[in-house]
Amino acid sequence: MESFPAPARALVAAMTEAAAAAPGRAVAFQGAPGANSHVAVTEAFPDGLPLPCFDFADAIDAVKEGRADCALIPIENSLHGRVADIHFLLPESGLVITGEHFLPIRYALMGLSRNGAPLDGVTEAISHPQALGQCRHWLKAHGMRPVSYPDTAGAAALVAERGDPGAAALAPPGAAALYGLDVLASDIADAEHNTTRFVVLARGGPRPVGEGPWMTTLIFEVRNVPAALYKALGGFATNGVNMTKLESYQHGGSFSATEFYADVEGRPGDPGLDRALDELGFHGKWVRVLGTYRRARERG
Repeated sequence: MESFPAPARALVAAMTEAAAAAPGRAVAFQGAPGANSHVAVTEAFPDGLPLPCFDFADAIDAVKEGRADCALIPIENSLHGRVADIHFLLPESGLVITGEHFLPIRYALMGLSRNGAPLDGVTEAISHPQALGQCRHWLKAHGMRPVSYPDTAGAAALVAERGDPGAAALAPPGAAALYGLDVLASDIADAEHNTTRFVVLARGGPRPVGEGPWMTTLIFEVRNVPAALYKALGGFATNGVNMTKLESYQHGGSFSATEFYADVEGRPGDPGLDRALDELGFHGKWVRVLGTYRRARERG
C-alpha cells in the first residue's frame, strides 16, 4: 500500500478492507482507484469488490493467495498493442482465463486549477506507458513531455501530491474527482476505436458448457526446424478453426526457440478444434491451453 502516492492510500486501504471481509466477491486489478482497470471491474463485475494492487504480479498473487476470487487484467489495446510483460505473467501465474471484457478508452488531462487557458504552463504529462502511447500524437501536438508511471490513476494521485502546476496526469476522467484535480482537457485519444481488452484470471473455472460462442487461449512452442510454424498451424486451417490472434515472443533468453500466444474460436471438445490441437501438439514441442471462455464480442 505504501507504494501508492499518499492521496490514494486512504482509498486503497478502504477498498482492501472491504475486499478482505468478503474475498469471494473481490476482484483484483492493477492500479490505484480510478484507473481504467478499476472502471473495467465496475462494468464487468457490478456486484464485485474492486481490490487495487500496485502491479500485475500483486494482482495475480491476490488471486493465488485467496484474497480475491479473480483478477481483471488488461492484455492488449487496439492502438498500442500488447500490454508489456503480461504474456510472461499469464503462463507463470498458474491461473486460468475464464472471461474477457472490452473497455472503450478515453482520457482526461488533469492537474491543478489555473486561470485563463487551462493548458498554459503544463510541460509534462504523467501516466502509464500504455496511456502515453495511446495519446502520443495529442501530447506531441500540445508540446508535453510524456513521463511514465506504473498506472494512470496513480499518476493523478502523484500530481495531487506534488502540487506542481507544470505537471498533469493523463487518466480516466473519474480520477480527477477522487484526487481533487481539475480537468484541463477531456476526451483525449489518438483514434476513436481506442479500446482495451481485459481477461479474467481465476484459480479455476467451470467447464465451458452451454451456448457460446467460445474462445480458447493457448500458448505453444514450435521446433527449430524449417516450416515448423507452417506445419503447426496447418491443422487450424484444414479443420476450419478461426485463429483471431497470433503473437510471438522470446522467453528464457533464447534466440532460437520462439513461443507463441494464440486466440482461437471454439472450445476443447469441438471435433475441429480437438483435431487442430492434436496436430499442433504433433508438430510443436509443447502446447498449453490457458483457458476457454465465452466471447465478449465478435472479432473482425
